[in-house]
Amino acid sequence: MSDFVKDLMAQVKAKNPSEPEFHQAVFEVVSSLVLVLERHPEYRKEKILERIIEPERVLMFRVPWVDDQGEVQINRGFRIEMNSAIGPYKGGLRFHPSVNLGILKFLAFEQVFKNSLTTLPMGGGKGGSDFDPKGKSDGEVMRFCQSFMNELFRHIGSNTDVPAGDIGVGGREIGFLFGQYKKLRNEFTGVLTGKGLNWGGSLIRPEATGYGAVYFAAEMLGTRKQTLEGKKCLVSGSGNVAQYTVEKILQLGGKVLTLSDSNGYIYDEAGIDAEKLKFVMDLKNVRRGRIKDYADKFKSAVYKQIDPSADHNPLWDHKADCAFPSATQNEVNGKDAANLLKNGVYVVSEGANMPSSIEAINQFIDAKILYGPGKAANAGGVATSGLEMAQNSMRYSWTREEVDNRLHLIMKSIHKTCVDTAEKYGTPGNYVNGANIGGFVKVADAMLDQGIV
Repeated sequence: MSDFVKDLMAQVKAKNPSEPEFHQAVFEVVSSLVLVLERHPEYRKEKILERIIEPERVLMFRVPWVDDQGEVQINRGFRIEMNSAIGPYKGGLRFHPSVNLGILKFLAFEQVFKNSLTTLPMGGGKGGSDFDPKGKSDGEVMRFCQSFMNELFRHIGSNTDVPAGDIGVGGREIGFLFGQYKKLRNEFTGVLTGKGLNWGGSLIRPEATGYGAVYFAAEMLGTRKQTLEGKKCLVSGSGNVAQYTVEKILQLGGKVLTLSDSNGYIYDEAGIDAEKLKFVMDLKNVRRGRIKDYADKFKSAVYKQIDPSADHNPLWDHKADCAFPSATQNEVNGKDAANLLKNGVYVVSEGANMPSSIEAINQFIDAKILYGPGKAANAGGVATSGLEMAQNSMRYSWTREEVDNRLHLIMKSIHKTCVDTAEKYGTPGNYVNGANIGGFVKVADAMLDQGIV
């Protein structure tokens, strides 16, 4: 590690104590950028990297609401407005008990580079709350969302900051949030993405992150003159990203063996086909059940409970060709990476944000497998959010085919940027360097143009 990286990381840790995910995200990016800073001393002189690491604005607020028993509950709300050099802040809202400042700062930091890679004019932001929608009634979720928006509305707008969904924030939550924003501001504008189709949403938006991760994997395989046809795939998670990752893998001829939730995972040797996927979508999106029910329904599947204290996740210890981590951050550790490589996996395309630890990433790079980091591979979601913003601005809706084609072209463009940039900076085939440098340079040049602000 260069002295510059050591000194910078020491500063980051001193300024942001007890935020390990943020430290990890910064280290992963900064390690790649040493190659750029050597060639571009102007970035060092103007302290571009140090300015990108520091959020432009951090909002934290109280969210009081009343549950169905009439009890007052208090949660904490956040919005991190990280960087607006190339466009309005853009990034999801996450409702989950694990949400804290460090996790949201890591997500917002990643979002800056991801949004830059999409080619669309969007800055980076992230937000959310430690509220858990799991097990709550629609009325409780509505009251929480309305209270959350009572504060957030002051800080967002279609040309300022455009939030979207993330873990725990789907169509139901976006609807309640948008309704309250419209009431408070007395305007109908594209201030949130992931909206319902009949009131400003975009076709393909729910599918976009999962579809994009699979399109990116297909592009990586294309560099070896291969396709997804017949490939065995491991997918984690069972929410929006995982569901549509499975759907697109099936469309491209692959076979999916696994899905999971926070309790455990299912392994279906026969493969998760379209009919089984339909069951999962109903189970998770309508009945809000647990993935264990899949094994009760389909006898070809076995269910295994996951022990959170174990040193590895057995989901990643099956023979396969491709892996699509689509659940949450740091779900693939060093031992998991070793298991994936041992079992023949040579394509990893990340649907989740930073699902692989630094140790896992280093193993993938050293093994020279096709590894697509989240900021590139899962950028399809925010890319389609950007397309939703464009449609809102025009008061117009594109067809499903138009949006899917644009998404596919954006993923091809992101892949090309990663490949070309990695080659240009002397690390051919290294998608981590390609994504980090490709995303950084565009933002850095915009910041140079705009002065010290």
